Parts: sequence; structure tokens; C-alpha cells
Amino acid sequence: MSISAYIKEIGRGTKGARSLSRAQAQKLMGLLLDNQVSDLELGAFCIAMRFKGESAEELAGFLDAVVARQMPWPQPAAAAVVLPSYNGARKLPNLTPLLAALLAREGLPVLVHGCDTEDKRVGTEAVWHALQWPVLATPAALQPGQAAWMRTRHLLPALEKLLQLRRRIGLRNPAHSIVKLLDPLERPVPGSTAIPSLVVGSYTHPDYAQPMAETLALRQASGLLLRGTEGEPVAAPNREPASQGLLAGQTCFARPAVPSSQYAADAAAATELPQGLDAQQTAELIRDMLDGRRPVPTPITQQVQQIKTLHAAMCAPNTHNLDQLQGLNRC
Repeated sequence: MSISAYIKEIGRGTKGARSLSRAQAQKLMGLLLDNQVSDLELGAFCIAMRFKGESAEELAGFLDAVVARQMPWPQPAAAAVVLPSYNGARKLPNLTPLLAALLAREGLPVLVHGCDTEDKRVGTEAVWHALQWPVLATPAALQPGQAAWMRTRHLLPALEKLLQLRRRIGLRNPAHSIVKLLDPLERPVPGSTAIPSLVVGSYTHPDYAQPMAETLALRQASGLLLRGTEGEPVAAPNREPASQGLLAGQTCFARPAVPSSQYAADAAAATELPQGLDAQQTAELIRDMLDGRRPVPTPITQQVQQIKTLHAAMCAPNTHNLDQLQGLNRC
């Protein structure tokens, strides 16, 4: 089926392009995921969207299409924390597995999903394998205190295919924004009731913060949005990033970035962190932090606390937990 009508709307240039409705975006992404478009149209779509950028309505529709096609998931006993990990690390160590382990230590079920789309970064998958931690190839009920990794192709092969277009075209496409907000547990196995997850979404460029928050609001989802370390969903070791907490689509706290000058000890420790580590060396660094031989950076421990507070309010939205959320505001 031709998608020329959609390309005509989104491909009119920076001033003439028009965003699609949520329903149109869902239908368009469905055609892409179902391999119903030509390579020429697929390339035109990717380039047009790269110039235009995704609106919240479009992102919500794209996510609707993905969720309708992803693998049904057995629901955990409690709400899971989802860490989408798609950027990897170029300079600083990739500490996304450290964040997952710290959350699991707090008794939370944690799912990390992702794949590499560049060859010059240290991805979470390689570090996870070096740590010899649990890896899932099929959906499984997550247990409290369990952290597991799952590659995107096991969630939805067509979605990883879209992500890997970056290697051929050289540009990101909407799939790279979709996965940052994707909850693989959103589609439950037949006969069970979905338990909403807490998605930790990250962005590199501040311009993405607003449409990502608006997308979570449109989908009435809960999450923590932050400017991640090199695009990963973990706070930098030497400064607290700007962050925003949402509960069922409603913003419940917002925190501006805190510069590294206010984290003198952590900034000094961060400068001592070796750069350019490979996956095995990163795994050894994470083990040292988990075993107490190296300190866990304060911004990451604060991020863990924010996620715990959001999770508690999700599971039990009582007065005490909601007050704790309000206490995280710093605007």
C-alpha cells in the first residue's frame, strides 16, 4: 500500500510540513511494521520525519501501533520499572546496568530493553552479558528484585529493523523516539489485566523533553523523563540532570538540572572514572560499585530514590505517597 499521501503531509519542509493525527500515525506505523511499503517510501518517510520532528500526537499513534503488535507479556506481581537502553556510551562508562541493579536491590522488578544501532559505542547488551545477568528471549513474569535484559527483536522484530535503518541511512528515525517510551508489558497475555509500568525515558536534546512528556500524558502513562547520560536512562555521575515525573499522565514533580559545581565530590570522582572502557571493563566497574569498593555517584542514588517514590505512588496512590512525590518538586 502506498504511503505517499502521508509523505506529502510530513515532507513539505520545515515551514510547510503538517503533523499527522494520532489515528493517522497509528495507521502509518502499522503499515511500516507490517512491511507494506516499498524501500523508497520507507527512506522518504525516515528523511521527512527527521527534518520535521515527531509531534506528541504522532508519537502516541506510533506507540499505539507498536503495542498492538508486540508480544503479549505475563504480568508481574507488582508494577515493573522499564529502562529503554538504545544509545550506549562513547565517553563515560555505560551505567544503565548499575541503575537496573540498584532498583532491583530495592525489590522492584526491572526490565531493560534495547539494541545497538551504532558500532562505536558500548551498548548495554554487551555489558549485561559480561555481567552474566539474566537475559530474556521470550516474555516472562518478572519477579520482585529481578532485573532482566531483552533485545528489541524479541519484542517486535519489525521495530528493530526500523532502528537498524540508521546504519544504512545515517539518520535516526521515529523508531528511536518510540523505543524511549516503550513499555513491553503494556500488552498483557489474554485473560490477564495489564499492570502499568513505570518507564524511565531519556533524551539527549532538550527539545525532546516536551513532546515526550506530552506523549506520556496522551497515553496516561507513568514515567520519569530525564536528560540521560549520552542518551542512556541513567543520571550522569557528576551532576543531577533535569527530570520530570509523571503519574498516569499527570506531571507530579519537576526538577531543573543541578550543575556539577554543586556535586564537588562526585565531580571529582567522575573525573577519576576511566573513559573509553570496553564492555568487560565497564562490568568490572559496576561490580566494584555494587560491592562497595567504589562509591555509587550521588546523582544516581538520587535517581533511584525518585523512581522508588514514583513507583510507590503508582502502586498505592495514598496521601502519604503523593505527598512524598510533591516533596521532589524543585522549580
